[in-house]
Amino acid sequence: MVKTRDELALMRVSGRLLASVFEMLDGLDLAGMSTLEINDLVERFITVDLAARPASKGQYGFGFVLNCSINHVVCHGVPDARAIVRDGDIINLDITLEKNGFIADSSKTYLVGNAPPAARRLVRVAQEAMWKGIGAVRPGAYTGDIGFAIERHTKAHGYAVVREFCGHGIGREMHEEPQVMNFGRPGTGLRLREGMVFTIEPMVNQGTRKVLTEDDGWTVVTNDRKLSAQFEHTVAVTRAGVEVLTLRSDERPMLSSV
Repeated sequence: MVKTRDELALMRVSGRLLASVFEMLDGLDLAGMSTLEINDLVERFITVDLAARPASKGQYGFGFVLNCSINHVVCHGVPDARAIVRDGDIINLDITLEKNGFIADSSKTYLVGNAPPAARRLVRVAQEAMWKGIGAVRPGAYTGDIGFAIERHTKAHGYAVVREFCGHGIGREMHEEPQVMNFGRPGTGLRLREGMVFTIEPMVNQGTRKVLTEDDGWTVVTNDRKLSAQFEHTVAVTRAGVEVLTLRSDERPMLSSV
């Protein structure tokens, strides 16, 4: 659960590499691509350009390097050659990367082309909710503080937080302790200590928080078929507060809100 200084240094490497995957994706026009094309592009970039390993492939029997969740898909969307990204869609890409034995995990919801204002607002609030959760991280705080900050911001804008999925510890394994819920009460849960590393990953629904899993056993969708957006970072608890290990260069101004 708590990483040593050397382990944290290796996790920084994995985090920086994963951030570069998203920076590569930022330069693409996703409209017209299939989700399988995106998966294969990311796999080549991770394995060839970065000489790293896509940690999701083979995990729990999953055959791909990322989850791609379009519009009303909440999480765990499966890449498919028939699933074409359209102008106006929103799509969450959730990617993991392992280097030198340590794993980083991050996701981003992309606005594709001329996404409508309601979709843009949802995506903005979901990203803000993640940063509210990150801002609650410091030694002596509690996991409940993180969840409370996320849900308070989400509900204030009229959205709902999915409760069935949460952030998690990460390191040599993709899923470690602790669980980091996206709702909670201040001062409850696990007390944070310097050196802990975990993900913060709110999933925010336009309608109700209810979800269901489709027949493929992976794809989770909103029960009312309204939009859902997610953002995720891997973070470390530091003496001074928090370090975002998967921070992308375009997000540096957002650190001022933490």
